[in-house]
Amino acid sequence: MTDPIADLLTRIRNAALARHDRTEIPASRLKANVAKILKNEGYIADVRESDNDGKKTLTIVLKYGRDRASAIDGVRRVSRPGRRVYVRHDHIPSPFSGLGISILSTSRGVMSDRDARRLKLGGELLCEVW
Repeated sequence: MTDPIADLLTRIRNAALARHDRTEIPASRLKANVAKILKNEGYIADVRESDNDGKKTLTIVLKYGRDRASAIDGVRRVSRPGRRVYVRHDHIPSPFSGLGISILSTSRGVMSDRDARRLKLGGELLCEVW
């Protein structure tokens, strides 16, 4: 696997489309930070880290609304291994006119677009969620 963030986003997207309650993915610190941002912003219900036979996994509990409509309508990977995308703090995109979030990897860690704008930090634009 060459792009672990794309794998994380694809597993979340596929589980939401299939109306699963949760999904499990191999754990890493970057994936855990992205999942915590999604939880803080209200797109997923919970994130748990567990150790199964020496391999750490992240269990992501998905969040649904009325009629089992997923809290996540769409996910887009922006910066990929073949094309890295870096933005300044004043050029951070706001998906769907502020209804979605952008997730950035900055010099102070992984954070949402609102936090990066507030701290005036730019960085690598990982993904957009709406």
